[in-house]
Amino acid sequence: MAEDVVLMKGNEAIARAAIRTGVDAYFGYPITPQSEVLETLAEEKPWETTGMVVLQAESEVAAINMVYGGAATGKKVFTSSSSPGVSLKQEGISYIAGAELPCVIVNVMRGGPGLGTIQPSQADYFQSTKGGGHGDYHLIVLAPSSVQEMADFVDLAFDLAFKYRNPALILSDGVIGQMMEKVVLPPMRPRRTEEEIIAQCPWAANGKRKGRGPNIITSLELDSAIMEQRNIHLQAKYKEISENEVRFEEINCEDAEYLIVAFGSCARIAQKAIEIARNEGIKVGILRPITLWPFPSKEIERLSHQMKGILSVELNAGQMVEDVQLAVKNGVKVEYFGRMGGIVPDPDEVVNALKEKLMK
Repeated sequence: MAEDVVLMKGNEAIARAAIRTGVDAYFGYPITPQSEVLETLAEEKPWETTGMVVLQAESEVAAINMVYGGAATGKKVFTSSSSPGVSLKQEGISYIAGAELPCVIVNVMRGGPGLGTIQPSQADYFQSTKGGGHGDYHLIVLAPSSVQEMADFVDLAFDLAFKYRNPALILSDGVIGQMMEKVVLPPMRPRRTEEEIIAQCPWAANGKRKGRGPNIITSLELDSAIMEQRNIHLQAKYKEISENEVRFEEINCEDAEYLIVAFGSCARIAQKAIEIARNEGIKVGILRPITLWPFPSKEIERLSHQMKGILSVELNAGQMVEDVQLAVKNGVKVEYFGRMGGIVPDPDEVVNALKEKLMK
């Protein structure tokens, strides 16, 4: 069968991939620069073909709580938003993590703080990788750097979410969400039957358990001793995820003397930057974290032993650089370069930063 190749935006790829991979429901609210996710789903009308529910909620808070309810029944449900909207979802995300429910959240980042700008940013790194809401919890965080990965990561995010009963976040930015590229869409898959959901999700509140009442889904526990045990259980799960699900890409690192660490759109800019630098005789490589949590600390630490310096390139004031610094334990210099306010640096700026911060 010929591959289904289509030219589309990153946001559109998310929506089309969701339909094709058997997602049960989407609950969202429009906000630039991610509105095309909801708009594409509305145009495609999957409720007529696959039975997928698509609902524009009255607010971001309502949307994430609809996700909470849908996830509690074992359904494949997701939501999308951009930075201020994801801030509004944080309480619900914490509840979902505490209840150990699988779901997918998409954040197409824009500049802040506050309402900020509708231009791209990567300033939600802390919010996404350090918890964001209240309590000791983690999201599994995937950072696409292409429209193809926007499509591919939908299925991957759901697989990881259900494997670990944990929310997964696709952390994109306005560049990747709005840019257009050729995409190979995933093959059509039917949604799971109710019988398959019951078999795969025995914990779900589906009301069909034999011999007892329906499961109760909650993150509330008033007994402190039991709550501590729940937290210990969660931390053990997060350790398992950290040991088994780290993903990254290395580019030109074999002979590199300098390393750029970048994700999302900045990784694309960095690829052109290392081409320019190598033409000037500077041996530079890239480590692109694909999972921002769990973070590829061990790989960065391993690579640091061959490097003269490491540059973290970000569309923010310097957030991921803290994780890079924590990973490097041998005294190698780690610096940050970035732009803010929706300004995207060009590759020459990255090369100049490399020279000024690491080579002088």
